[in-house]
Amino acid sequence: MAQSNSEIRYLTPPTVEIKKKKYCRFKKNKIKYIDYKDPEFLKKFLNEQGKILPRRITGTSLKYQRRVAKAIKRSRHLAMLPYVADLLK
Repeated sequence: MAQSNSEIRYLTPPTVEIKKKKYCRFKKNKIKYIDYKDPEFLKKFLNEQGKILPRRITGTSLKYQRRVAKAIKRSRHLAMLPYVADLLK
């Protein structure tokens, strides 16, 4: 009376997390210059408090991460971006 078939069935399929490969958007799009006068673009590299996101989260290469940080700091100095924010996004 017991089934000899040892097939395991799930009500819902098991979820397998597939990590998306990180890439440097500057190398992919061949961007050479990061404009500090474009705060909307630079906000993509800031978290809600206004802190610069690290490379391991954004996937930016070291060369461009340094340029992004410099552009954000210049933009903050000219008051285009805030130094500190409660909810920036």
